[in-house]
Amino acid sequence: SLTQPEPAYHGLNFYETFGDFAFTTKAHAVAMRDFGPVLSPFNAFLTITGIETLPLRMERHCTNARKVAEFLAEHPQVASVSYSGLKTSPNYEVSNRYMPMGPGAVFTFAVKGGFAAGVACVERVKIWSHLANIGDTRSLILHPASTTHRQLTDEQRAACGAGDDIIRLSVGLEDPEDLIADLAQALA
Repeated sequence: SLTQPEPAYHGLNFYETFGDFAFTTKAHAVAMRDFGPVLSPFNAFLTITGIETLPLRMERHCTNARKVAEFLAEHPQVASVSYSGLKTSPNYEVSNRYMPMGPGAVFTFAVKGGFAAGVACVERVKIWSHLANIGDTRSLILHPASTTHRQLTDEQRAACGAGDDIIRLSVGLEDPEDLIADLAQALA
């Protein structure tokens, strides 16, 4: 109510305080607090464009991730690849049943050589961005043991799947052959 004390604003009576501007002020103060601000037209355009193109981008993310995972699975410097889109994955059948278009674009692999090899691989890439976030249009690479999980003990890192040899990838929209070539030179 505009004429009654508002408990959320320490008993403020919007009509007594703001007169003819009571509705506008309360709508601004309460609605913005509860719902957030309104998008600008350009930001709304970018949001809807992103939503409308999501299926196309996800198809590319998944295709690229599968190609990168297949390359890594055959690489002599890679001990293992944890990607449910590979036929060798114990989760391959379940993945295909629930995600027939592909299991996404984020996965990990274990590099031979442990901690030092993981750090070196991330430092050598040129196309991949060394960032902790995921789901970007750019391809991202991270060595959790030396970054996001470095404060944990070796046992804790191993228990949560972030051992010294683990590298996490979030595969983007770039040409998959470029991504593979970059990983090949970084693992050499």
